[in-house]
Amino acid sequence: MMSLLGRTDVDAGEVFVNFNQNITSLAVATSGGYSLYSLGSVDSTLDKIYHTKSDELFLIERLFESSLVAIVSQRAPRKLKVCHFKKQSEICNYSYANTILAVKLNRERLIVCLEESLYIHNIQDMKVVHTIRDTPCNPQGLCALSSSSEHCYLAYPGSVTAGEVQIFDAINLHAKTMIPAHDTPLAALAFSPSGTEIATASERGTVIRVFSSQDGSRLFELRRGLKRCVSIVSLSFSTCAEYLVSSSNTETVHIFRLDRSATETAEGHGSKQSSDDWMGYSFFRFLSKTVTSYLPTQVTDVFSQGRAFASVTLPEAGVRRMCAITTIQKQLRLLIASQDGYLYVYSIPTVEGAECQLIKRHDLRLEDHYAMDIKGLNSGVSIGGAAGVPPSSAGAAGAGTGGSGGDGKSAVSVTGGVDKPSSSYASAVKGDDPLGPSSD
Repeated sequence: MMSLLGRTDVDAGEVFVNFNQNITSLAVATSGGYSLYSLGSVDSTLDKIYHTKSDELFLIERLFESSLVAIVSQRAPRKLKVCHFKKQSEICNYSYANTILAVKLNRERLIVCLEESLYIHNIQDMKVVHTIRDTPCNPQGLCALSSSSEHCYLAYPGSVTAGEVQIFDAINLHAKTMIPAHDTPLAALAFSPSGTEIATASERGTVIRVFSSQDGSRLFELRRGLKRCVSIVSLSFSTCAEYLVSSSNTETVHIFRLDRSATETAEGHGSKQSSDDWMGYSFFRFLSKTVTSYLPTQVTDVFSQGRAFASVTLPEAGVRRMCAITTIQKQLRLLIASQDGYLYVYSIPTVEGAECQLIKRHDLRLEDHYAMDIKGLNSGVSIGGAAGVPPSSAGAAGAGTGGSGGDGKSAVSVTGGVDKPSSSYASAVKGDDPLGPSSD
């Protein structure tokens, strides 16, 4: 069995983990099927809201809290299936010319990333509305889609030799800007919840930058480390957009605080100071600029870069981990889902430099979840969580035949498309369909 996306996790019996767009649920795929979990009470229990047996999956994306999931299996890596998991039915499936490397969703668009092209679907009827062809070779399927409908931007690498980011307007279907983010090729991309900012990391992995996705201006420069180059695996803005978290192939997860008030304070500094204070401030700035002008650019960059606000050291390096920061029951939480089958829940300190405290560790590999609390790490095990939903039966529920869409040149064959979406499909996209399987 081939290893897709450069991962050996499925081959090694590991799990594929992925958060949805607003960090309210977690998708977990194993060799025997996939499960969806609610994160609303993750401090104490991890509630399984769905489980089904299926082919070995290597991609699964849920659309917010809706019933729609997009899946790709190892057995058919060129086929995308869009399913309504509450009805246990397949809505449509699309086949592509090459292996699907990534799938991204929001309430307006579904993006399919191949090695040298990107397909943009209208999620309301699943038609292909645009194809970006002949993109720079992208074997890792690196791309990002904003979760915002207002700023619905798509980002992908613009070069194989440098860290260029192409920003594409996925609603109006035109290129928006190109950002020369790094000297070396890109390794990670992530949009802020509003879609107005994008975080980037290169293959070197020492510096993370945040840019405006609208005009490409640099907003933040954050230093992950000085001693060694690493492979950044995950970048994610917090749901409040005040923090950025990164994980890599090392054992350390870094949290950065994005202090936007510092820039505003500096810009308004003169108007709020007395003349004597302003002269002192101006002299200090003059002195600092004079001193740094004699230093190499690499050294002055280090002085101006932000450092990690907090960090977490996990037991083992070399484990692929997806990270997210969200508010759960009015408390800010760091969630770390790892390919070795665990979900870690940490509190985030209010003081810079303090340690994140482990609240819970959930074992994702057990058939019906058993949650291991922090007291059980070295002794007993506490049991919690809900039983899984019975496996779904095979079924397909198409609504006619979908179109090839867009520019008319799409190399996509369509079966079971959604030319005239039913009211239940539209409700599923909006996320307001009723809980539990429908009777129709």
